[in-house]
Amino acid sequence: MSTYFPKAGEIARKWYVVDASGLALGRVASQVARILMGKENPKYTPFLDTGDHVIVINAEKVLLTGKKETDKIYRSHSLYPGGLKEKEARFVRAEKPEQMIEEAVWGMLPKSKLGRKMLKKLKVYRGTAHPHQAQKPEVLDLAK
Repeated sequence: MSTYFPKAGEIARKWYVVDASGLALGRVASQVARILMGKENPKYTPFLDTGDHVIVINAEKVLLTGKKETDKIYRSHSLYPGGLKEKEARFVRAEKPEQMIEEAVWGMLPKSKLGRKMLKKLKVYRGTAHPHQAQKPEVLDLAK
């Protein structure tokens, strides 16, 4: 008897909408990463992309607990000498709150071609409007 592996055409991908307002950043990111990887699916296979698409709305209203608003640092490097740039979380939230959720989710995905493919299924928006109504996304309540 051989082990069953799902084929590319057999994987039916769903779309989910997650409202991040009032939820902790790490809690949202861990649940979203599980959905992107497909760990909620009965056909989950570690080396295949069996996950679903996730739309996160209200990215600017995600909570940071403790003193992370001022103490958490987001770093980027231009790959030139002296090219390190650092920003506090409060400035990242003001300028581009989508980046906070994307980086948190990326930290919980595999660092490979497969992980980059999974991250492309994540769509993050500030506010409640998103352009994916045609995909008929289901509302996913992570607060419970």
